[in-house]
Amino acid sequence: MSSSSRRALDAPAGELVVLSRSLVEEVAESSRTSPRRRIILPFHKKEDELLHRMLNVIQPDSYVRPHRHLEPPKAEAWVVLRGALAFFTFEEEGRVRDCLSLEAGGEQFGVDLAPGIFHGLIALAPDTVLFEVKNGPYAPANEKSFAPWAPEEGTPEAVSYLARLREEYQRRYPSSHARMSGGRQGE
Repeated sequence: MSSSSRRALDAPAGELVVLSRSLVEEVAESSRTSPRRRIILPFHKKEDELLHRMLNVIQPDSYVRPHRHLEPPKAEAWVVLRGALAFFTFEEEGRVRDCLSLEAGGEQFGVDLAPGIFHGLIALAPDTVLFEVKNGPYAPANEKSFAPWAPEEGTPEAVSYLARLREEYQRRYPSSHARMSGGRQGE
């Protein structure tokens, strides 16, 4: 399950994949060494499958550029299995619509999102693990429509935009300072 600079690991073989702590830890290690500071472990075996299921492990310093799935429209759902995150939805012009605090084992631990809505997220704890489900098939050319007002990944502007999103989260959830400092949540 080598990660180097890949966005996703290879799907585990077999008709039955057991989700285990050891599997999650292996994927978490790959996310820690990934230049993007996140990695996906798909469970679907082919990109043309109609339902995509995956683990998405994200570190707090990873920038997930706001995007939407418009053409073709795709719904998505996430459940936080470990850690915590700030989940955002955005208006067309870039204003934050929703800012949710999601935590494994917490009152709010996941979301289901209709197609076509700009969204993004920030891991609030190291090794935050999401179980993600969305419609397939996967076609890189039209998989995501990135928000034109959000900077490209890997740019200095992305670092400052990520900081602004963290500030928005902190403004809406002022008692969450301990979580923002990187402490593990929801183990």
